[in-house]
Amino acid sequence: MSYFFSPDKNAFYDSELKSAYDATNSWPEDAIEVSDDIFQTYIAAPPEGKVRGSIEGEPGWVDVPPLTSEENVTAAANKKSILISDASAIIAPLQDAVDLDMATDSEKESLAVWKKYRVLLNRVDTSSAPEIDWPTLPS
Repeated sequence: MSYFFSPDKNAFYDSELKSAYDATNSWPEDAIEVSDDIFQTYIAAPPEGKVRGSIEGEPGWVDVPPLTSEENVTAAANKKSILISDASAIIAPLQDAVDLDMATDSEKESLAVWKKYRVLLNRVDTSSAPEIDWPTLPS
């Protein structure tokens, strides 16, 4: 079995499937044959901060490109949503204890701290990502 790499598509192709690609006219014109060692190296997990790319037409590890402004905002909005959900899951049983007049002084204090944290999270403006001053997670 042999493998091919397309620098344009940044993808590997198996020679045994070439006829299927040919039938759909989808075999990349720039595909070059690569060794099994190269194939195994570049289908594995990349080193931290790297992704597979093309270096002078060959597969290679390249720096992860920086996120776009839109991607930063989306990532921050997702993080905010997760943090709010996590805080709410902690607040709910504490609030139940207070509502049922079963809360200890420690639980009441903890409830206030977590509610304040959730309010501060709700006020985070994700449009300024990645420059966000996230509130400190309660301990």
